[in-house]
Amino acid sequence: MSKRWIGNLLLLLGAMIWGAAFVAQSVGMDYLEPFTFQAARCFLGSVVLLPVIAVVDKKGNALRPATAPARRRQLGYGCLVGLILFAACSLQQCGLLYTVPGKSGFLTSLYIILVPILGLAFGRRVKPWIWISVLLALVGLYLLCGSTDFSLGAGEWLTLGCAVAFSFHILLIDKISGRVDGVRLSAMQFFVCGCLSLLCAFLWETPQWENILSCWVPIGYAGIFSCGVGYTFQIIGQRYTEPTVASLLMSLESVFSVLFGWLILRSTLTPTELVGCLLVFGGVVISQLPGKAPAPSPQQSQEACPRC
Repeated sequence: MSKRWIGNLLLLLGAMIWGAAFVAQSVGMDYLEPFTFQAARCFLGSVVLLPVIAVVDKKGNALRPATAPARRRQLGYGCLVGLILFAACSLQQCGLLYTVPGKSGFLTSLYIILVPILGLAFGRRVKPWIWISVLLALVGLYLLCGSTDFSLGAGEWLTLGCAVAFSFHILLIDKISGRVDGVRLSAMQFFVCGCLSLLCAFLWETPQWENILSCWVPIGYAGIFSCGVGYTFQIIGQRYTEPTVASLLMSLESVFSVLFGWLILRSTLTPTELVGCLLVFGGVVISQLPGKAPAPSPQQSQEACPRC
């Protein structure tokens, strides 16, 4: 199996894990306030990766930061990625205070079109049929999320900010994934996001230890699988997949969230949602069509040079 398909498979598995995490988050909100839940899951996601780091280092890790400059670079990227992740998750959560979940899901998914547009600004070209995939998936997500109007209020603008933040998160990981240890980067981003979430929890919420213990199953899934496994799959998978295709694969998170909600929470699956699922899946399939990739820009060629 080629590295490209390995990367695609990891991103697909990550999307499946995140889709099921919507169920865990929905149940978790019955026990905890948003920043408290986010802090707990992020700290758990960071901790469970520590043994993985130890095992990988023991077996030989080519990307392990061995010099002081490499460690500083790893630390700097980890803090930056964690800050962007915190911004994206927090903007989405705050936006939900003022808008409905369906519209929030659709606006968040706009990263699938923002990623290629922002990529063009950074000199990254996109294969022509990928734009067809993006538009097809966008229509599918619109149907899937049940959005019916385009009015923009405070909640919508906050959620659009979330989509922009997730776009930069995807593009930044694409740029640095081959330069740093992916598992360390994943652990560090959760630690940073957890610290910032905990600060917000103490400022605006009332964390209760007994409530956290009562919510151990949703926190366990969201922390161990959604954070520890899912986001690590994203970082590793993006090493072998271009960012626009990666964003399309990750958009399947919405499809899996509907399917798991139907299977676990007994939610209804309407014909419109089913058509939306098929369109998103169709967009992802089209994105995998073989073809000649566009010639890299001079900037991309310089970045690919091992001496640079």
